Formats: sequence, C-alpha cells, structure tokens
Amino acid sequence: MEENRPATKNRKAFHNYQIIESFEAGIALQGTEVKSIREGKVNLKESFARIIKGEVYLMNCHISAYDYGNVNNHNPVRDRKLLLHKDEINRLIGKMNKKGLTLVPLSMYFKRNRVKVEIALAKGKREYDHREDIKKRDLQREERRYKISM
Repeated sequence: MEENRPATKNRKAFHNYQIIESFEAGIALQGTEVKSIREGKVNLKESFARIIKGEVYLMNCHISAYDYGNVNNHNPVRDRKLLLHKDEINRLIGKMNKKGLTLVPLSMYFKRNRVKVEIALAKGKREYDHREDIKKRDLQREERRYKISM
C-alpha cells in the first residue's frame, strides 16, 4: 500500500486562503466512515476546524454514508474530533488569537492505514490577492512559453 495515499484534497483552500503553517492530525472516525473514505467519498470543500474547550474539531466535512452499511451507518456531516498533541493545540490557540486567522483542512490521506488530516493555519485572501495570483500565474506561463519557443 502507498505511503500517504491521498483520499481527497481541498483545492479551494489554496485559492481562498494564504497558508501560514500546516499540521498533521489524526481523526476520530467510526468504522463506516473509514470505508467511505477508502472509496473516496469525502468532501472537504466547505469544511473548517474549530477549537472548542481545548480540543480541535473538524466541522462541516461531508463523508458520504457507506453504501453497504446497515442501520449503524454514520451521520455524513457530524463534527469529528482531530487528534493533536496538547502543545500543538496550545500553539494553535496562541496563533489564532491574531485577527483573521482560521483553521482549514488541506487534505485527507492514509498513512500506515490510519486516516490523517492536514490542517493549516490560514488567512483569508482579499479580491486583489486573487487578481495578483492570477497575474503571477499568467507571467510564469508566458515565461515558460517564451523559453520553449527559443
């Protein structure tokens, strides 16, 4: 089995946020949730992380119900606890006191048959930041085109 096999990525996070620092966290899941993640039926698009009473929770993450599950199937959008060390949580709390910072999940993947979530401390981009990124991307594309044609 591949190491760090990605289950899903949050592509919108890189578009909407400026990533400051990222962390790897475990996630507390039910059995049918793991099976759905293995099938790739997970969506991180609108999800975010929040610190509640000294614990980090992944909110609004949609993990579809397992097709072959029974009455004990999981709730698709329940809040899931992220497993971090206490000093990492304290460091996050200290950094989140700064204005405008939030926790967003970047990806969910398997590492040694365990589901891991990469969360990032991020700052939301403004409209002019998006335009600036597009301008940089266009310039890089033109440079590559010019180098190839020579």
